[in-house]
Amino acid sequence: MLLPRIFTLLALGSALLHEAAIGITLDAPNPVEISPSLITSGQPSLQALAGIGTLGVQAVIYLAPDSVPDAVKNEPELLKQQGIEFVHIPIPFNAPKEEHVIAVSDALVRLKDKKVLVHCQVNMRASTMVFLHRTITLKEDPAAAYDAVSRIWSPEGVWRVLVIEQLKKHKIAFQPL
Repeated sequence: MLLPRIFTLLALGSALLHEAAIGITLDAPNPVEISPSLITSGQPSLQALAGIGTLGVQAVIYLAPDSVPDAVKNEPELLKQQGIEFVHIPIPFNAPKEEHVIAVSDALVRLKDKKVLVHCQVNMRASTMVFLHRTITLKEDPAAAYDAVSRIWSPEGVWRVLVIEQLKKHKIAFQPL
């Protein structure tokens, strides 16, 4: 009986420490605060989206197709009611392309003066696309930018290929994988 309680307390403590470390409270898988004005995460809950304006979020970029099972179907309307801009760039998980990298980066450049949440389902698409934006467009140190990706996953398959091709194309000497 004591052991399950200890695990529950450890899990709760870990979640609270995670929230304190990233400076946000967002009911979504794998939230990562990149900066005070940029957050990546998995799919926020319906309740989180309904109140996301209270976190100061002014724009949301959603990277998964509408067809994913846990998509919040009325996400654009929930955000519009709060005066939050919604940008949808559907990226099929098994087919990310350079055009997606460009679209995400263009959106982030356009929204640079706003607090932005970039999300997908579990923060794999979002963390990787934001990493590419940070290294290619913003010229940030790739090792520092990659830290936000490695907290979530190590891109593999078509995502690994995309990252390597984009870094090579832009002459960025970094092997994240």
